[in-house]
Amino acid sequence: MNTLSNSQLLDLSTNTAIVTGGAMGIGLGIVTRYAQAGAKVVIADFNAEAGAKASTDLNAQGYKTAFIKTDVSVEAEVNAAVDFTVSTYGELNIMVNNAGIYPTVPIMQMSYNDFEKVQDINLNSVFMFTKAAAAVMIKQGKGGKIINITSVDALHPSSVGLASYDASKHGIWGFTKNSALELSVHHISVNAIAPGGILTPGAGAGVELPPAMKEVMEKFLAKIPLKRLGDPDEIGKVALFLASDMSSYMTGSQIVVDGGVLLS
Repeated sequence: MNTLSNSQLLDLSTNTAIVTGGAMGIGLGIVTRYAQAGAKVVIADFNAEAGAKASTDLNAQGYKTAFIKTDVSVEAEVNAAVDFTVSTYGELNIMVNNAGIYPTVPIMQMSYNDFEKVQDINLNSVFMFTKAAAAVMIKQGKGGKIINITSVDALHPSSVGLASYDASKHGIWGFTKNSALELSVHHISVNAIAPGGILTPGAGAGVELPPAMKEVMEKFLAKIPLKRLGDPDEIGKVALFLASDMSSYMTGSQIVVDGGVLLS
């Protein structure tokens, strides 16, 4: 068995990745770590302004990234993002399903369309990108890595009002395990990361939250043993681990990165 050096284990220079929702927050933290490790990274995000800026800023530092505006809930746009990646960089080795929304709406005030919108963006997109990316990886014959961003809510609810979000994240965790079973024969690993509270724009980084969401975040922060929200880079580092040879004997696993909140 060949033993790689530490630097070789974390070297992604022969890899190309897609990161959905990669324009900001956790997604940008992952994109940045992958780019620093040498990967070519495609940012697939609905926010054209933020996505283009993120790619431009990283490329100015000497990294290799590209942006494609993508509605992850639309299959044609999912397939277009995968095709764009292959046509731009020649292959696809790492797929990160990160895009997601988490509106706070109690069940009795939630419409069917409210519920379905969350499933379309959070859960259905994971199925569509996994299928499209895996097809490319299978054709290439070199295996690959699929990494799904779930949440601590895939294991335990954090607050009232997130029933649709929790349903989607439980679904991603179940889908992660079953797709890991199916794709292992092709040497494609499928793992998940379950973040706790992370300081992103959606969680109040640099923006004024609506009163309801602000109250949710304050209550959540009080439960965290480490007494702080995480940084997007702290998810990026775990995503780098899962994309690298450091995780060579892992599939169907979920890594919790939550500051200890599930202990409370």
